[in-house]
Amino acid sequence: MTQPSIPDQSDPTHHLSRSLKGRHLAMISIGGIIGAGLFVGSSTSIKAAGPAVFISYAITGMLILMVMRMLGEMATSLPNVRSFTEFARAGLGEGAGFVVGWLYWYFWVIVVPVEAIAGAKILQIWMPDFTQLQIGLGLMTIMTCVNLMSARSYAEFEFWFASIKVAAILVFVVIAASFAFGWTSHSGATFANLVNNGGFTPSGWIAVIGAVPSVFFAMTGAEITTVAAAESAQPDRAIAKMTTTVIWRILIFYVVSVFLIVSVVPWTSVRSGESPFTLALNTMHVPGASIIMSVIILTAVLSCLNSAFYVSSRVLFILAERGDAPQSFVKLNKRRVPVVSVLIGAAAGFLGIIAAIEAPQKVFDFLLSSSGALIVFVYMITAAAQIALRRRRERNGEAKPAVIMWLFPYLSYLTIACMAAVLIAMAFTPGQRQDFNVSCLTLVVAVAAYLIVRRRRQPRAAASSIA
Repeated sequence: MTQPSIPDQSDPTHHLSRSLKGRHLAMISIGGIIGAGLFVGSSTSIKAAGPAVFISYAITGMLILMVMRMLGEMATSLPNVRSFTEFARAGLGEGAGFVVGWLYWYFWVIVVPVEAIAGAKILQIWMPDFTQLQIGLGLMTIMTCVNLMSARSYAEFEFWFASIKVAAILVFVVIAASFAFGWTSHSGATFANLVNNGGFTPSGWIAVIGAVPSVFFAMTGAEITTVAAAESAQPDRAIAKMTTTVIWRILIFYVVSVFLIVSVVPWTSVRSGESPFTLALNTMHVPGASIIMSVIILTAVLSCLNSAFYVSSRVLFILAERGDAPQSFVKLNKRRVPVVSVLIGAAAGFLGIIAAIEAPQKVFDFLLSSSGALIVFVYMITAAAQIALRRRRERNGEAKPAVIMWLFPYLSYLTIACMAAVLIAMAFTPGQRQDFNVSCLTLVVAVAAYLIVRRRRQPRAAASSIA
């Protein structure tokens, strides 16, 4: 049986730049998991699970860690694979590569207008003379120009955006810990908030598990490193390093910060859609807390917008390189930037903003719902690819790579089972059922598209073999 092909980037005309440094990749990996989903979206999870919500974050963090560990193994064993979406192709064949690539591109290209609109809403507070549409289009124009300049431009923007977010969370952790332990609080330690107001699990442990799906989507993004690493000097080493250190970032930035929030303030005082970080800072009497958090949230939004723009363009470039998208998307300019792929992402972003603000809200809501569960599908297929590649390597008697998945195959299968449980939870949760259903429809469309493309390729392949 013919083994699935492994991507090869031997053609120098299709090489992306190699301008990204270690500091860029480090901050890109950090920035990928810190967004508005933490600063604002955590409020919904806190309301659903109560003080035990940090356990929901810990469970999700472990799932993300398992996926990143699998990516680390595949990256070190297949150094010529330059994108995390292509591991599915290497392990499971052309169909998996096609589906994962397009689903991942669609996921991030939807994030572009979502983050642009979120940024416009914040900026309009300070720029009341402009409409949200005008501000949103302005942000899209700026980010388009940044991403057309060079990969280094994107990386520098993301480096400083991520640096601000990291500094903000570290400062918050120090301030909140001092308050929670009673060092700066006039009333002493505040850990009683963990059990007051209905107990540690006021809605039961089922609610803690039920909060995992919403937390899961807020914490995705660490895999962006595997896409950006393709434009560094040693991508396999960079990926291996990032995948082994992601757990500490998840623990500090998510689990610890959320734990301190529910320790500092009663969980019943948190309101969905409002930043619990702002509430905690106000409770601790930090001057200008609202303005400080607005700036930080804006930074997080712009960071996610910048990353979404970059990732969607590079994934589309890789799809074109593999023959799964028009070949015009492969063309690079003098700065080694896939211009057409960037412009396609820009066009999708501009249309998304217009659809959300000018067109009926149902249009944009449908687009948003259609990407809700896609990242789980992508992670599950990638995990299956890791199992297939590991089995193949063992059959061939190949040496172990520098990074290997722990307790293989048990943890790999357990990770897939847990992500399947996330999907089941979505299917039975009223607020997430629509996202699950529409995302399944999107998956079906991607599979059908591959079947159509494969059928069209078969006559061409037959003609080439005869010639």
